[in-house]
Amino acid sequence: MTTPFPFTAARVAVAAALVAATLAGCTAAAPLPGQPQPKAAPGPKVGEEAKDFELTAIGGETVKLSKLTDAGPVVLVVLRGYPGYQCPLCTAQVGGLLGKADEFKKAGTQVVLVYPGPADKLKEKAAEFVKGKDYPAHFTLVTDPDYAFTNAYGLRWDARSETAYPSTFALDSKRKVTFAKVSTTHGDRSKVDDVLKAVGAR
Repeated sequence: MTTPFPFTAARVAVAAALVAATLAGCTAAAPLPGQPQPKAAPGPKVGEEAKDFELTAIGGETVKLSKLTDAGPVVLVVLRGYPGYQCPLCTAQVGGLLGKADEFKKAGTQVVLVYPGPADKLKEKAAEFVKGKDYPAHFTLVTDPDYAFTNAYGLRWDARSETAYPSTFALDSKRKVTFAKVSTTHGDRSKVDDVLKAVGAR
């Protein structure tokens, strides 16, 4: 049984303000000098078919992308996982998505959050990320041990203290990408309303 996620609009607003303050004084929001930059935008592009995958949810169940898309649109959100800390920008991004959970539900959309990282203790770090929070049934957090999914999607940010490029994709019932937003910095995340529009929410 799920219980309401304890992110109220006020708490989401506070989180957003904290993130803005963090970015204002945090040079780590951009790649460090000397870190390699992608030559082209990584990840699947709009109009392409997203590769199928199977990953394990935080609750232990197997999540297969093609099974989800058979039932309707899917929003796939690639987080930074655990680059040595729980990313506040990821926390705020997930809070914004959860703030629109009802709209995603009305659009028949599943939201899959991918938490990548080294396999060692990844499950524990993912559990820490969601500690004290209950997700609605159409939101699922999955782990990506040793970046198998992240590498397959071309989203590996292979640099010191990095994991994956923060990314959001909307997929239709054929796994065709209808929306893609890949950030090559820690910020510049997708806007929730843009994602909702891509899945046909009104």
